[in-house]
Amino acid sequence: MNNNTSLIWNIVLSLAVAVLFFLHFSGKPSADTTVADGNVVAGRRTVYVQVDSLLKNYDFFKDTKKELENKNYQLENDLNQKGRSLQNEVAFFQQKAQTMTPEQARSTEAQLMKKQQDLVAYRDQAAQGLAQEEAKKNEELYKNIRAYIEKYNKENGYEYVLGYSLGGGILFANPSMDVTKKIIDGLNKEYASAGKPAAADSTKK
Repeated sequence: MNNNTSLIWNIVLSLAVAVLFFLHFSGKPSADTTVADGNVVAGRRTVYVQVDSLLKNYDFFKDTKKELENKNYQLENDLNQKGRSLQNEVAFFQQKAQTMTPEQARSTEAQLMKKQQDLVAYRDQAAQGLAQEEAKKNEELYKNIRAYIEKYNKENGYEYVLGYSLGGGILFANPSMDVTKKIIDGLNKEYASAGKPAAADSTKK
């Protein structure tokens, strides 16, 4: 039997955000914007957000990441303990098998196989539950950022809010167009005012 029951989870919330920031808002063009023959000329208002910095400093993301990592750690420990317990039962059975009758041996082996199947089912169900919870957190993260950027843009009238990250599609970004800190400050203020979940706070040391 295979007792390698540990789960390896990689928190990839950033993937849910990586495609978020290329947003086109329907604000009014700035005064120096002109359009001729259907071609857009210089003058449109564009800013960008550093995706890596946003995720690193957004308290909701940090708390969520800690919460999911903690649940994953607990699940791994639980699975390892159950796996070791089953392994010990198998080893004991192998030692005593020669003293058992064929009927006793078959019955014990069937019981051990059933326990193994139950453990695999438990592992798969728990893994699915964590994956579903992570997906919900991804969706909540997406909605939080999207909603705040839309609200922020109503006050500023930008036409593009781009997501900038190393290795991404934007090769250069003028620092004067960087609104990352403003977005982070606003998101964290809203998150704090809404009240941090007790589960997230409990992970902090």
